[in-house]
Amino acid sequence: MKKIATILGARPQFIKAAPVSKAIRKSSDVCEVMVHTGQHFDKNMSQVFFDQMEIPRPDHHLNIHSLPHGAMTGRMIEGIEGILEKEQPDRVMVYGDTNSTLAGALAAVKLHIPVAHVEAGLRSYNRKMPEEINRILTDRISDLLFCPTPTAQQNLSAEGFDHFSCTTILSGDVMYDASLLFRDKARPPGHKALPVNFVLATIHREENTSPKDKLKQLIVALNEVSRDLPIVFPVHPRTQKLISAGNLPSLSKHVHVIDPVGYLEILYLLAQCQLVMTDSGGMQKEAYFFHKPCLTLRNETEWVELLGPGYNKLCGSDPAVILDAFHGFLNKPLVFADGLYGKGNASAIIAKAFQEH
Repeated sequence: MKKIATILGARPQFIKAAPVSKAIRKSSDVCEVMVHTGQHFDKNMSQVFFDQMEIPRPDHHLNIHSLPHGAMTGRMIEGIEGILEKEQPDRVMVYGDTNSTLAGALAAVKLHIPVAHVEAGLRSYNRKMPEEINRILTDRISDLLFCPTPTAQQNLSAEGFDHFSCTTILSGDVMYDASLLFRDKARPPGHKALPVNFVLATIHREENTSPKDKLKQLIVALNEVSRDLPIVFPVHPRTQKLISAGNLPSLSKHVHVIDPVGYLEILYLLAQCQLVMTDSGGMQKEAYFFHKPCLTLRNETEWVELLGPGYNKLCGSDPAVILDAFHGFLNKPLVFADGLYGKGNASAIIAKAFQEH
């Protein structure tokens, strides 16, 4: 029986892992060992996803978090290396573009263990983003690369991967699998009554929270948008800390701040909202899965296939640009076409590939 060691550490990775883990458990000749780095340690950002999505409890938990990038990645490599030496897996699987992703891939390749990268080939072409560096390096040292879209596969080909000793597979997107698997279980957050028609907003990226001037602009934009539609704003712990520290504009009473929520609650909010404002990569896709227009609070996106049809608009942090794009969506409703991220069988394709490679 083949043994796969899966490295997880952040919210999007739990969502991606749920359908893949389920597909692997259906296989009789592949078993999975889960390693949680602890990168997201808050109960509302981590444990809730294991509980709601029926992901097996991690076999190993490193509890590494709240450190600078170098220290965090280094400690993760050290911890994962020890686990891999003990478990002796046939392959290591990593998801996405976090420090946990890069640490797992580096620890594995140094021990000559093959690496599979789920969500390979994504590029924002902004090397100031830590995530961009993580995904580029992870792709280069992986030998099995699962691409969620044809664009991702083309990116790898353009970078010479056709000449490397690796296999690229157009799998489709596992987050689409997850949305199909769990949308019927969606449930409202356990908060006070929320508005009926609202905008769902999330802000968490370092590029938007570390420079206070950007976060200030985004708060101004939220307040302006809330004049037309109320906003439901699940606040990331990093963002909440900065808002609580003061020196930023006050949020309008029409911006309903709530604690971070689990995946089933996010699905409910996505189904009920009119529009999404986010700097999250995953949320851009999830908005599309639910046929909701998306204002991306960044200057670039890895999910370029959403831009052409107009499902997604890049707005950065300029309140005027955000407000203009918001009114554009209100005045001209979109007609969505499905199929950009596969057929909802990405997890089965990945599980089958593990049997064959």
